[in-house]
Amino acid sequence: MALEKGKEAVRQFLDRQELLKQGAEARVYRGRFLGKAAVMKERFPKQYRHPTLDEKLTHRRTVQEVRSILRCRKAGISAPVVYFVDYTSHCIILEEIVKSATVRDHITSMQASEKDSENLHPLAEQMGQILAKMHDEDVIHGDLTTSNMLLRRESEGGKVDLVLIDFGLSCISALPEDKGVDLYVLEKAFLSTHPNTEDVFERLLKSYSVSSKKSAAVIKKLNEVRLRGRKRSMVG
Repeated sequence: MALEKGKEAVRQFLDRQELLKQGAEARVYRGRFLGKAAVMKERFPKQYRHPTLDEKLTHRRTVQEVRSILRCRKAGISAPVVYFVDYTSHCIILEEIVKSATVRDHITSMQASEKDSENLHPLAEQMGQILAKMHDEDVIHGDLTTSNMLLRRESEGGKVDLVLIDFGLSCISALPEDKGVDLYVLEKAFLSTHPNTEDVFERLLKSYSVSSKKSAAVIKKLNEVRLRGRKRSMVG
């Protein structure tokens, strides 16, 4: 009875928020929580799965997402503050990163105004450093794209902070292959979204290699994944 009341309270709260989007895994809302700008993420049941299995998998995903965010923040990596988690309704309430822009929009804007991609190299180096720190903490993001990275200016005229968001597919793993695949996902997304930026991504990888204590094994696995990807495309 108490669980049902808790679920109903969360449901009523979410119904008062602004629905931003609904994907295959979750609904995302924007609103206020305890007077603060917040984003709410609610995982909903999958009708095609057995209810017991679905509940188990959804619970695990929610736990993994929260664990990854907290591990990143503990390591000094910028990620949203976790305000509240309800494991019965699989709802996470997070800090909304206000006054920010996606790295995707920033790069697109820079490409539109600048012919020379060298101006993006400092950002690429910053991205490499952050991802190296994340992987050294054994956090695998699972969905690395330039849309899941935000740029936030900490103060007027101050430095720009790179914030990682959307850890919905994340997990904890020390395996170099998982980290290599994480980088491969980013590479594919990066180059398809931002054409003619091969040198920018290579600068990111160079920064990653210098910054990570475990980069040699990860880059080796990345190259193996790249090779497998090329072979599949040739067969296709």
